[in-house]
Amino acid sequence: MKRSSMLCALAVLAAAVATPSLAGGINLNGPHYNLNIIGVENPKTDAMTGGDRHTIFVALGAKNSAVTSRIYLTPGPFAVCDGNAFDPAYACDGTLLAQQGAVFQLPCDTAVTTTNGCASGIASASYLIWARALGTPGGTATVTTCAYDLTGALVCSTDNAVQSRTKGKSTFYNVTSALTTINACFDVGGVVTCQTVSLFDPVLQDYFWQYANSGLRLLQLRFYPQ
Repeated sequence: MKRSSMLCALAVLAAAVATPSLAGGINLNGPHYNLNIIGVENPKTDAMTGGDRHTIFVALGAKNSAVTSRIYLTPGPFAVCDGNAFDPAYACDGTLLAQQGAVFQLPCDTAVTTTNGCASGIASASYLIWARALGTPGGTATVTTCAYDLTGALVCSTDNAVQSRTKGKSTFYNVTSALTTINACFDVGGVVTCQTVSLFDPVLQDYFWQYANSGLRLLQLRFYPQ
């Protein structure tokens, strides 16, 4: 009887130890693509294009004074095309996308439910995104997916991912919907339409993450196949 009780206790302990590596049924130690978004006080001057990097540098901001950087999004396999958000933004094929910003390439996500789904002919995959704030406690970053409608008006999702670095061990949060869809009302052929749009849906254009940083040194994003 005592042996049985001890075995049960060990099993419970083992489960408790294993829990931190799981989130929503995802093994956070399993295969994934890792992206680190690093906040810095001083603008970077290196081009940071054409390399096999997993880092993007953005403005740091301060606790009570957010600074916004743009990370432009293009369709394709996961890759950092341009890791410097302080200079002109170049896609992986060398195309100039904007006069300032970083560029991240990723597939349209079939794991999320949207009005039209992923557009035909666009690179797509099924994946989840988990995020955690790291670095010195006290910083916060808000990431919002935005684009422009076909009239040129800015459209930003009503959903966003807010990550704060508190004291103690960092926690992973599921930010898939916030980072791969836009939930908003915008012009479609002269009619204001409210819908949830997948990344790269042609009803919008020039997709990007609006990264409002209030002193967060490091945001880690992990992309897990679904």
